[in-house]
Amino acid sequence: MIISLLKILFAVLFTVFMAILELLITPFHRTGKLFHTLAKCWAKIILKTCGVKVRVEGLENVDFSRSYIYVSNHTSQFDIPAVLAGIPDQIRIVYKKELEKIPFFGWGLKYGKTYISINRGKGQDAIQSLEEAANKIRTGASVLLFGEGTRSPDGKLQQFKRGPFNLAMKAGVPVIPVAINGSYRILPKHSLRIRPGTITLVLSSPIKLPSADGKESELALRDEVRAVIERNLQE
Repeated sequence: MIISLLKILFAVLFTVFMAILELLITPFHRTGKLFHTLAKCWAKIILKTCGVKVRVEGLENVDFSRSYIYVSNHTSQFDIPAVLAGIPDQIRIVYKKELEKIPFFGWGLKYGKTYISINRGKGQDAIQSLEEAANKIRTGASVLLFGEGTRSPDGKLQQFKRGPFNLAMKAGVPVIPVAINGSYRILPKHSLRIRPGTITLVLSSPIKLPSADGKESELALRDEVRAVIERNLQE
């Protein structure tokens, strides 16, 4: 347990260091590629320090010259590092706007202007937030969204929220289902014990958007993506 706590302490301090570095280089990058390079470096070092390996299946299914919305299951804090380190794409993370209040880490997200914030409140702010995110995706950014919205408490696949698929329809880009296997055993929700292991990412072929707009189309897309991820889960 002491070793796990030391790893967590390192992860926190290293994250703060990388956030400060990002704030320093922010005036010098405009495309977001440098931010993503730093994020990928952060992910690989965190994974290596914690004894976590990443294996990716299905790379042949994806044309990485195009933009996508990646939708995955979510069981561990290691899911984001695994995706950033394992998938050879300029993936932006969609995060809840409240995270911007966290010193250093949140400031890096906010002022880096590379990742996409979503205001999950009600009303006009939430609508405007989705429109801004969709516009950014249309300019060529691929993004990662967790279908369940939060980490699974028991490692099992939960019901998917409608939000990621509403955003996909607004942005007009295909959805790639990503099944994340193994991360729950490494660090479950509400646990501080990190167990070394391997995370396997299974990338499926892109799913085209329904031709019709509206709630029913979004729900049909949601159910199709969830079914593909469920088939590819090995746990």
